[in-house]
Amino acid sequence: MPARGIDKMSIVTKTGDAGTTALMYGRRVPKNHPRVEAYGTVDELNAALGVARAAAADPFLVTNLLAIQKDLVTLMGELCVTPVDLDRYIKDGFSLVTAPLTAKLEVLVKEIESQQVSLKGWATPGATAEAAALDMARTVCRRAERRVCDLKDRGEAVNAEIIIYLNRLSDLLWLMARRAESQGK
Repeated sequence: MPARGIDKMSIVTKTGDAGTTALMYGRRVPKNHPRVEAYGTVDELNAALGVARAAAADPFLVTNLLAIQKDLVTLMGELCVTPVDLDRYIKDGFSLVTAPLTAKLEVLVKEIESQQVSLKGWATPGATAEAAALDMARTVCRRAERRVCDLKDRGEAVNAEIIIYLNRLSDLLWLMARRAESQGK
């Protein structure tokens, strides 16, 4: 039963039936617009991280993957806003991707590197379910990075820190997978 004063809404709106979708603040674009491709791929990354977190037995991974997933919501939100609406987005209290967000990833990279995780050779995903899920998330992260770069290359304004964040995140996910492999054997 819906809460008092709140009407129950259906997930089915039919507004996308013609092949368009709404960005933040209602601007409609084709569903294959580069901006939609970018934030949609980050959404896929968030889901892949959820799979990796569900597969993880290591509390370090579980805790940090959840924190990263929450940060990706900030990243998706920013990508879902056209440059015309960015000032309104900020005024409405939404956060942007900033260097301190990326710095949190760098701290994790250094922490894992200090544990003498092997960096030699090309990794073959699949040594453990946990590591395979992290490697899958890493590849989705790289695709998200490419989609954001494509958005930028098409002349759309993109916060450069988003590209840096995704680049750093893919490095971190590679390290997390190697850590999971070393602990799973």
